[in-house]
Amino acid sequence: MPKPRTRRVPVRMPRPTGSGRWLRQLHFSAYSLVMMGVLVLAVVILAPTVQAFLTQRQQIADQQHAVDQLSARVDALKDQRARWNDPSYLRAQARDRLYYVMPGEVSYLVIDDRPPAAAKNDGPVTSKLQKTQTDWVGSLFGSFMGAGLTEATPQQLSGTPTPAPTPTTAPTAPTTPKK
Repeated sequence: MPKPRTRRVPVRMPRPTGSGRWLRQLHFSAYSLVMMGVLVLAVVILAPTVQAFLTQRQQIADQQHAVDQLSARVDALKDQRARWNDPSYLRAQARDRLYYVMPGEVSYLVIDDRPPAAAKNDGPVTSKLQKTQTDWVGSLFGSFMGAGLTEATPQQLSGTPTPAPTPTTAPTAPTTPKK
């Protein structure tokens, strides 16, 4: 006897929402799992190597920058050495730094000891000679008298601090009565 036919009625399943539907649509084959494993293994193996490579490239760039700076300094020192080999530069440096003069020349060294307010000139700059209003004879006499009549010590005049005297107590020897 033939089997009775059963009728299949389609049942509508509720549709998953959000990530549930996305996860159900993923089908992993053995090939895709092997490829993901190889990819993870490659990242684990190559990450330290890439990091070491980048660190070495940074060190190379830093060292190249240091070499460039030092070679620029060497070039500057070579230029300076070449300038010192020039007799006119050497003569100019001896005049400026050591106050040397050529034979037959007279050197005058002017030290301006006036206070800044007196040194300031508010008048216009002209090519004509002007009479100064300073009494240099009086200044010279005042300087001699001030130096001769001062009671300050040489250390106080030179500006160096004098060490404060420390009180010392001399130990007294015990006296023994003489007989």
